[in-house]
Amino acid sequence: MAYWLMKSEPDAWSWDEQIQAGSKGTAWTGVRNHAAKLNLMKMAKGDRAFFYHSNVGKQIVGIVEIIREYYSDPETKPGEPWVVVNVKAVGPLPQPVTLEAIKAEPKLKAMVLLNNTRLSVQPVPPQPVDATQALNLSAGVSNCKVSRGRSLS
Repeated sequence: MAYWLMKSEPDAWSWDEQIQAGSKGTAWTGVRNHAAKLNLMKMAKGDRAFFYHSNVGKQIVGIVEIIREYYSDPETKPGEPWVVVNVKAVGPLPQPVTLEAIKAEPKLKAMVLLNNTRLSVQPVPPQPVDATQALNLSAGVSNCKVSRGRSLS
């Protein structure tokens, strides 16, 4: 299972709207960057992603699961290269993890978020330690299920 970070501007699509989509989830539309598109294409059903509010808040607020692998973005014209995946909310973080907290955690220096701030869909690297556990350390998150049967704490 791979881990990802997916950014959304809360005024365009918020965590609350993701929760309201329920177990049927929703398509992650609007990605118009080729590197982000390639990351969507690498996602597998069952992968997990951090839901990051960009621009307003700049924080990880929840966890989503990939429930359908990539297909053509229904908002584009036929033949355009853009794709979507479907995601459903797994749950909110008990405490949002701010960009400042991520920057302050040395174990997270390899996160793409810190080096390519504009990339809207990005992998979360497992080294040097499990990044999700490093987030747990930096934000005091407890009992947040990120993968099946494994807790952040």
